[in-house]
Amino acid sequence: MKQTLTQKILARASGQSAVTPGEIVTGQVDLCLLLDSGGPRRIWPRLKELGVGVWDPDKIVLASDHFTPAVDAESAAILKLTRDFAREFGIRRFFDMQGIGHVVLAEQGFLQPGMFACGGDSHSCMGGAFGCLMMGFGAIEMTGVAVTGEIWIQVPDTVRVNWTGEFSDGVVAKDVMLKLCRELGSNNASRVIEYGGETVQAMSIAERGVLCNMAAELGAETGVVETDQATLDHLRAVGEMPAPDALDWRSDADAAYAAVHDFDATALEPQVAAPHSPANSGPVHDHAGIAIDQAYIGACVGAKLEDLRMVARVLDGRSVAAGTRLLVAPASQQVIRAASADGTLQKIAAAGAYMLPTGCGACAALGAGILAEDEVCISSTNRNFKGRMGANSAQVYLGSPYSVAAAAVAGRITDPREYLQ
Repeated sequence: MKQTLTQKILARASGQSAVTPGEIVTGQVDLCLLLDSGGPRRIWPRLKELGVGVWDPDKIVLASDHFTPAVDAESAAILKLTRDFAREFGIRRFFDMQGIGHVVLAEQGFLQPGMFACGGDSHSCMGGAFGCLMMGFGAIEMTGVAVTGEIWIQVPDTVRVNWTGEFSDGVVAKDVMLKLCRELGSNNASRVIEYGGETVQAMSIAERGVLCNMAAELGAETGVVETDQATLDHLRAVGEMPAPDALDWRSDADAAYAAVHDFDATALEPQVAAPHSPANSGPVHDHAGIAIDQAYIGACVGAKLEDLRMVARVLDGRSVAAGTRLLVAPASQQVIRAASADGTLQKIAAAGAYMLPTGCGACAALGAGILAEDEVCISSTNRNFKGRMGANSAQVYLGSPYSVAAAAVAGRITDPREYLQ
């Protein structure tokens, strides 16, 4: 039976030769990602109640990223508990205030093609950029994973999304996802989105991560990209040797998909999503002229090194508009070091941006940069639900790093291509 990439991974994880969509299997987990937000503080009390420990500390990656740095006593207590958990169970792969967990996984080369991985956060699906199947689960399910190293799952259908052609300057993966949120909607439960086509093949691993990350905004179980040479090159660049079978983790040529969608990248314009859903998206000119109070560059999906370089390209030689604030929270300490070394941060700071600590921060209304009542913000983050970044009456628009930076300079939403001439 011909299999999709998702079916192949779940077949291996469950010890079978093949699996069928709708079938319930028990998969052996290769890697478990826990975060300070829903990890130790939710799981540890259950471990104490059960009188058990973790199944394999070397297969657990722990990151403190949501409550970093602590802004109040409650946040500090959560971080202390997270550190105590790492010591108690001997978790050596603990990244304390080093960056957003999903980005750290990519930087450290912890994900290999063909892996079945679980994370305690809905955007754990970002790991699919490496040709693995990584899915997000709640604290109860992650407790089971941490204790047993396995989880049952109903094999999802796969939807193939193909992109062909080259982007115009100023169009990036974030624009792809905002368009897909509008075109495919958010009711894709029990489905995996498999991205492919020549446009995707030309993307960096970081940009593929944006596609997989925002499969969550499509309501899908996760997103995946098949393994190719770019995957192997990235792993080698971060000091990891690809597994011998790495290039085998691809869908069969005639695998059965639940649906196939084809899109033309050459026709795509910069996209902006209006409050209060990523699906409220359209070409940037639909929202042009809307005045903003804040522009925010941050989150796992919007503050990676490539994202900061996009921002710097727009800001170089320009200034943030009077009465507008631009806040930048790099996705990791490694990103900060690289962006400092190549001059990216200097250009951003020279334009008048406020630099914030690395972490999830304002994206989840947990740190500096949250919004007051009735304020208007454009953000490079992945969600703009009501109250997501602060006050319920705040209006959050979503755009690419290019679009956010352009709005910061103009003081209003505008087409970023005007600043890339």
